[in-house]
Amino acid sequence: MAKSKYLTAPIPSKKMPAGVPYILTNEASERFAFYGTRCILVFFMTHLLVNRSGQLDLMTAEQSKAWFHLFVSAVYFMPLVGALISDIWLGKYRTILYFSILYCFGTLALATDSTRLGLGAGLILIAVGSGVIKPCVSANVGDQFGKTNKHLIARVYNWFYFSVNLGAFISNLLIPELLDRYGPAVAFGVPGAFMVLATIAFWLGRRKFVHIPRGGTEFVRECFSGEGIRAIGKLCIVYIFVAPFWALFDQMDSAWMLQAEKMNRNWLGHEWLPTQIVAVNPLMILVFIPLFSYVIYPVINKVFPLTALRKIGMGLFLAASPFVVSALIESGIVAGGTPSIGWMILGYALLTSAEIMVSITCLEFSYTQAPKKMKSFIMAVFLLSISLGNAFTAAVNVFIQNEDGTSKLPGASYYWFFTIVMLATAVLFVPIARRYPVKNYIQDEAGAESSV
Repeated sequence: MAKSKYLTAPIPSKKMPAGVPYILTNEASERFAFYGTRCILVFFMTHLLVNRSGQLDLMTAEQSKAWFHLFVSAVYFMPLVGALISDIWLGKYRTILYFSILYCFGTLALATDSTRLGLGAGLILIAVGSGVIKPCVSANVGDQFGKTNKHLIARVYNWFYFSVNLGAFISNLLIPELLDRYGPAVAFGVPGAFMVLATIAFWLGRRKFVHIPRGGTEFVRECFSGEGIRAIGKLCIVYIFVAPFWALFDQMDSAWMLQAEKMNRNWLGHEWLPTQIVAVNPLMILVFIPLFSYVIYPVINKVFPLTALRKIGMGLFLAASPFVVSALIESGIVAGGTPSIGWMILGYALLTSAEIMVSITCLEFSYTQAPKKMKSFIMAVFLLSISLGNAFTAAVNVFIQNEDGTSKLPGASYYWFFTIVMLATAVLFVPIARRYPVKNYIQDEAGAESSV
């Protein structure tokens, strides 16, 4: 077999891998593109969507939420396809590069056509492009590490999540302003430009990355081996309980945005756009990650051992509380008031704290629990939990639509429904977490014998 022109295994080193800066630049830019696009989608569908004649062709609140969550569900379903393409055929690097280009065309469609045709085409291309590369990008982070620097994996996944939220924070502030001032062509075009930047940054890092060879038929055999099926089966049980968290979490860009339109948005001396409030989440992530890593987790760990599954369980319980806040806000709105947006900020603080305990922990836990040739595939299965959560939210919003335009879950009852779902999920997760058999898998270094 011809020698690869790329590094195919981690080099023994206690230092940070050389490819990490390129990965983080790519991720920050791609997340700017994705979150900049999604933060204005519901507003675009309910205020700016037009037909071929240029006349308004708007959606109702429930229709826009259904479209939005179907899109997000598709984004997080496609990683299954991406993992198979990557692990059997193209490998992670080429999969990320090729489908990033497709992703760029999706943003172009949104920027150049404000009709339902442009919306549909753009969302399909973005869902395929973003979804296919997602498990490869996440697994590619862990692939850069071997046994001598595996202690740095948790730190880099925190940096990885930091870069995600840095890109999201900037775009969530900037893109709504661009939409308000210049319209959808510019507002969707700028994220497209950042996606081009993300693609170039990834290509520039090709000589620095560790390119773990594709698994091919060996990957298929490993997936359907006894060990592979056991690993997938164990993790799927955890992911089923994580899915309802995403059903609540991703409503920041839909139900919470629509609720923010009816609130007093004068806060900290500024009149915030309803589409900008979501920027609070990535900003809080940037602050809360070090707070949890260096203060909250060490304090809890002194009381009882804080395992990954215990973090997830605590996060699931915490995730119910922000929708209690939303239900109380909605009750205030229905009573004829305009509650301050500051109450929603409290909801964001609670949901962001739950996100750190559930999402970041699941990301790292998924990588370490996946057999070596199944890293991308397991990441895809984890992301499927996001797809299932959003599919559930979309289905709820379709089901509650009455023929006369009213809702079967009016006012605060909508938020109380999701609160109850989340609490029930958290309670049922406790015995599952106690019985989960943990087994870690880390990539071998160059020259090392294969071992688990």
